Amino acid sequence: NRQEHLPRPVIDRAWDAQVRLCRRYRKLQAKGKHVNITIVAVARELAGFIWDIGRIAMSLTRQSQHQKPA
Repeated sequence: NRQEHLPRPVIDRAWDAQVRLCRRYRKLQAKGKHVNITIVAVARELAGFIWDIGRIAMSLTRQSQHQKPA
C-alpha cells in the first residue's frame, strides 16, 4: 500500500481531493463543458489540494520536532 507510511491527516485530505475532483469532473462534463475547460478547472483545484497537503505535512513535521527530547 502506497499510503501505509503517511500520516492520517494527509491520507484523509488526499481522499477528500479524490472525491471532490472526481465529482467536479463529472459535473462539468455533464453540463457539456469542453473537455479542456474541465481538465483545467480540475487541475486548478488539484493544485490547491497539493498546497494544502504540503501545509499539513509541514505542520506535522514541526509538531514532531517539538515533541522530540533535546
